[in-house]
Amino acid sequence: MSSPASAAPGHSPFEQLRYAHQIILMESQALAQLASRLDTQFCRAVDLLFACRGSVILSGMGKAGLIGQKIAATLASTGTRSHFLHPGEAVHGDLGRIHPDDVVMILSQSGETEEVARLLPPLAEQGNRIVAVTSRPASTLGRAAEVTIDLGPLREACSLGLAPSTSTTAMLAMGDALALVTSRMRNFREEDFARFHPAGSLGHRLKKVEEQMRPISECLVAEDSRTVREVIVQTRGGRPSGAIMLVDDSGRLSGFFTDSDFRRLFQRRQEASLDGPMRGVMTARPVTVPLGAMLTDAEAILAERKISELPVVDSDGRPVGLIDITDLPRTAAGGGARCSSPEIGPPRPKYLDLPVHQSKPLPPGGGHC
Repeated sequence: MSSPASAAPGHSPFEQLRYAHQIILMESQALAQLASRLDTQFCRAVDLLFACRGSVILSGMGKAGLIGQKIAATLASTGTRSHFLHPGEAVHGDLGRIHPDDVVMILSQSGETEEVARLLPPLAEQGNRIVAVTSRPASTLGRAAEVTIDLGPLREACSLGLAPSTSTTAMLAMGDALALVTSRMRNFREEDFARFHPAGSLGHRLKKVEEQMRPISECLVAEDSRTVREVIVQTRGGRPSGAIMLVDDSGRLSGFFTDSDFRRLFQRRQEASLDGPMRGVMTARPVTVPLGAMLTDAEAILAERKISELPVVDSDGRPVGLIDITDLPRTAAGGGARCSSPEIGPPRPKYLDLPVHQSKPLPPGGGHC
C-alpha cells in the first residue's frame, strides 16, 4: 500500500521539474510581453523620478510591498534617494514621513487594495505626484495616479492562480527598469556605486589601491646607490615586508629587492655583491600599479605574475605605497570560464532527459527536489 506522500501528484522528479519549467517559462513569457507593452508612460515615470527634489517613496501591500522594498533599495543604491512606506502604517501616522516634494510609487496588481485606496486622498491633498504600477489602469489607483504603468493582463504561475508570482516578477522587472534607466540618466558611475557599497564583495571589487595599500610611511625605501649591506642593515621602519623599494636620485622608483633576491645572492655564492650598489642586484623597472587603479587590477597582477608585493606609484613614477598580498582579504575564487559561443534558442529542459521509469517516491516526511 503506497503512502500518501508517494501517491500525491507531482512528487516524482520528472513532474517536479516539469512543473518548475512551466512556472519559469510562464513568468519569462510575461516579462517578454511586458517589455513589448512599454510606452510613453514609462518615460513619464522616469522623468518624474529623475526630477524628484525629495525622495521616491515606494508603497504596496503584501507581496507587492516586499517588491516595493526591493525597488526602493535598488533606487537608493543607484543614485535616487528612496524609502519604503507601508500603506497600513501610513494612515496611522507615518504619512508624516512624506514631504510634498516626494514622488510616491505605489504597486498593486488590482489597484483596489483597501490599504492602498485609503492612502490616495491624503496624498492628493498634500500634492504628491503618484506613479502607479498595476495591471488595471482603470482601477482606483490607476485613476488617482499622474502616471500609470500598465503591467497588462497577468496570470499567476501558481497552480491555483492565486499566489502572487507572475505579477510580482513583472513588478520587480519594471522597478529594475525604472531604477536603472533613471540611474543612467544621472550618469551614475562606478565610483558613485562604490561610495554606496563600501562593504562586502561589491565594496572590495570597487576599492582603489590607495584604500588597501601600505602607505609609503610604512614601507621600506632606500636609494639604489647604497650598498646591499647598508640597505639591509640600516633600513628600518614599516610593517614587516619581504621587499624594499629602490629609488634613483630624483626619487622615482628604479628597482625592487625582495628577501628571495637576498637568498639567491648566497645560493649563487655572490657574497661580494653585498658591498656593491643595490642597482646591481635589484630587479630594475619592476611591475607597478598606478595610484587610483582598481584593487582588483592589482590582485590580478599579483596572481598572474605570481608575486607577493606590488609597488604603487604616482604619475611621476615615485613610490607612494605597496600592495602586500598578506594585507588583502581572502576572497572567493572567480567562477569558471565563460561560454564563448552561447547556445542559440531556448535550452533543452533537463527534466526531459530523466528516466521516468526510475523515479522513486519521496522519503518519509516529503522533501524537495
